[in-house]
Amino acid sequence: MSLLRVEDLSVEYVTDGRRRQVLEDVSFDVDRGEVLGIVGESGCGKTTLARALARLLPRGGKVTAGNIWLDDRDVLTMTEKEFRPYRWDRISMVFQGAMSVLNPVFPVGKQVSEAIRTHRHDLSRSEAMEKSRDLLVKVGIDADRANSYPHEMSGGQKQRVIIAMAMALSPDIVIADEPTTALDVVTQDSVLDELVTVQRREGFSLILISHDMGVIAETCDRVAVLYAGHLVELGSVGEIFNRPAHPYTQGLINAIPKLGAVTEAVSIPGAPPAEPGLITGCRFAPRCPFREAQCAGVPPWHDLSPDHGELCFFPERADTFRERARLVATWESVTERRAQALTTAGNVTESEEP
Repeated sequence: MSLLRVEDLSVEYVTDGRRRQVLEDVSFDVDRGEVLGIVGESGCGKTTLARALARLLPRGGKVTAGNIWLDDRDVLTMTEKEFRPYRWDRISMVFQGAMSVLNPVFPVGKQVSEAIRTHRHDLSRSEAMEKSRDLLVKVGIDADRANSYPHEMSGGQKQRVIIAMAMALSPDIVIADEPTTALDVVTQDSVLDELVTVQRREGFSLILISHDMGVIAETCDRVAVLYAGHLVELGSVGEIFNRPAHPYTQGLINAIPKLGAVTEAVSIPGAPPAEPGLITGCRFAPRCPFREAQCAGVPPWHDLSPDHGELCFFPERADTFRERARLVATWESVTERRAQALTTAGNVTESEEP
């Protein structure tokens, strides 16, 4: 039985009286000790998914459908009082920016220890502080730095403190939402290495959210690909990187620069839709070089193998799409199609002017 099961999860935001759908019918599971990577461009719903799993959606955010099972409990049916012991104890989160989490007026050791005592009332302050020191050592920080304030630490050290805080109560699952976004490349690599090392040593499950496909390839067991609030592909790292099926996944992988490559990297024209809920058919269709009339409908989910599936009308053409998606000319056709559409719209507008 999976540790975490997400079934048909849908989330919307209400702002200024308008409803904006951000996630729709997202389903996946996470096994004990597994590292699941979640990828996609900015605006695809990755952070919203992370916050929904931890029940930390901002004001205006609401889960409108679906279930989130942690073992045999649906956490969405719990009251906030019932779920509070689960948060940080069973499921915790590493946020993007350390300074949005750490209080600048308290030493980091005190902040970690207070997080521990909030859930472990049987521990004294000195016992909780000793545990916080041990946690800092586990993530590669000297125990003496427990007395340091956030401004006295580097970006990488502060991010390690957040990882230590997330591990404080030995949770079953940790959600890391782009934990190295604000760090330089060298520090990113160091922090991620530390996170994965701790995960393997402690044995907790990890959901790693990132836009860096290289990081995902190096650290994850399986990969979930989000686009415009839809889960468009899910599979093992080997399947996703060696045999991507969905055109969007193919585009993401072909956009990765490769050392010694004889062909140039390919980029996907355009950007994800600002209002994905307004698209009735395949949400990737406007940017897809393989779009057909059928794509105006809602695409079905296809299981390509026991550990690989995609959301597309044409699963049998995945091999053909994969070969064609490697060519720059294939994606240039999308740019030409978009230009023609804009020209046509402009001509229509001019002809309708009085």
